[in-house]
Amino acid sequence: MADDGGASLGLRQGEDGVVRCWWSGDDALYRRYHDTEWGRPVADDQRLFEKLCLEGFQSGLSWLTILRKRENFRRAFAGFDVEVVAGFGPERVEALLADAGIVRNRAKIEATINNARRCVELVDEFGSFAAYVWRFEPDPRSRPRVLDHATLLAMAPCPSARALSKDLRGRGWAFVGPTTASAFMEAMGLVDDHLDACDLRAEVERERRAFKRPAAAATT
Repeated sequence: MADDGGASLGLRQGEDGVVRCWWSGDDALYRRYHDTEWGRPVADDQRLFEKLCLEGFQSGLSWLTILRKRENFRRAFAGFDVEVVAGFGPERVEALLADAGIVRNRAKIEATINNARRCVELVDEFGSFAAYVWRFEPDPRSRPRVLDHATLLAMAPCPSARALSKDLRGRGWAFVGPTTASAFMEAMGLVDDHLDACDLRAEVERERRAFKRPAAAATT
């Protein structure tokens, strides 16, 4: 490893000796997110909806800012229960705008409520939000054979992320641009963007191999 602790390679070795992707930094909360959540496949509708909403709130901010407020967001948005959030009305919007524990942005708050209503429609169509989302998992053959720092930085949102963004926007979702869709896919395990030399990559890859992809409900 380089004398800079691997930072020039997109890696960072913590005091615990674990080599991580550079962005995990020194913050314990961020490291825990990197180690236990990021890139691990998720099939739970509530978690998927929460993450997509929070990625929208992150627009223009850092993910660490949102992560530090995540429990406040969960409280404010009823744990991101889609059915409950879909029922939020104007009075709840005004209450959320007065909540200093979250990002008080009217457009993003209203988008979250709108997206919950659109998510209900997706669940009706596909049986679950997870079944819809996992349709956009990229073909493994389209992924880089070697994922190092330079390769990751040079990667634009992949065609699958662009397709997810386009489809969601076509269904009336808001704050779901290609960059947001790409970050969502990374976080929820549709792709594994842990660098090859990150100590967590092999573990995440095992989870992805063992993961049972959710299937859409059969139509009659």
